[in-house]
Amino acid sequence: MRKISLVVICLVLSARYAGGQVKLGATKIGSRIEVNIGGALFTNYIFSAEEKYPFFFPLNGPSGASVTSMRNGNYPHHSSVFFGSDLVNGGNYWQEGLDRGQIVSLSAEIVKNGPDTVVIRNECIWKRPGAQAPIKDLRKITITAPSKELYQLDFDITLEALLDITIQKTNHSLFSIRVDPDIAVINGGTMLNAEGKKSEKGTFGEPSAWIDCYGARQGKVEGVAILQHPSNYGYPYKWFTRDYGFFSPTPLFWPQDGKTTKFAKGDATTLRFRTLVHTGDAATAKIKEQFQKYSQE
Repeated sequence: MRKISLVVICLVLSARYAGGQVKLGATKIGSRIEVNIGGALFTNYIFSAEEKYPFFFPLNGPSGASVTSMRNGNYPHHSSVFFGSDLVNGGNYWQEGLDRGQIVSLSAEIVKNGPDTVVIRNECIWKRPGAQAPIKDLRKITITAPSKELYQLDFDITLEALLDITIQKTNHSLFSIRVDPDIAVINGGTMLNAEGKKSEKGTFGEPSAWIDCYGARQGKVEGVAILQHPSNYGYPYKWFTRDYGFFSPTPLFWPQDGKTTKFAKGDATTLRFRTLVHTGDAATAKIKEQFQKYSQE
């Protein structure tokens, strides 16, 4: 299926706890949108013109600490929760260096603001000096918090090809998360896919509906999962994973011809990913059941 359109981020936060409904709210502050659950910060959606691409940071779990991390010395291009790609018509919309390519926000608006839902609409252009922009995207982000133990962020992104596009084989591609060191495999955390395979050794290059990363910190187990929707072109994607704390479902490292992925001018495709931030391990958080629910939506 080659239906590329605009990139949409839909962010719905819905939290109903035993003591009543937790209110959700968002505030646009300059080049970021701050989203709160029950008066506490959940995430910022950051779309500054000085950044490589829009991204989310932090992504605070039920403990109040972020399950994601930002930019260490070895991988300064890992910005928490982000979307991009290298090797698009010769441009790099992933690694540092704005002159190599940048995903620039054209508009970012809160289209629904509580009390139980926040929706953000963000339109972006992929551009670099001396070249025509290859992609325009529209993002819709939906975040829900079904309980005090589970927060949910839906990232729906529609990509429109403005030119004929050739993407060389690349691991630097699509929806990605860099986890907090506390829950990374190298520090005692667990990376688990839908088939029960673990760590980089068991999950790298394997097609799977979801991966969950979790570990112990602050006296409790906490984690973050990515679920890919079955409607995605090429589903299920194989995963690029690293035990140091990175995971991303991407078909662009395993293209059908082994070398490139191509789209014609005017092609459009919508990709959908759900991120779950949770207390407990994958079994406690019922990630398998959460995926079944998501797949039917």
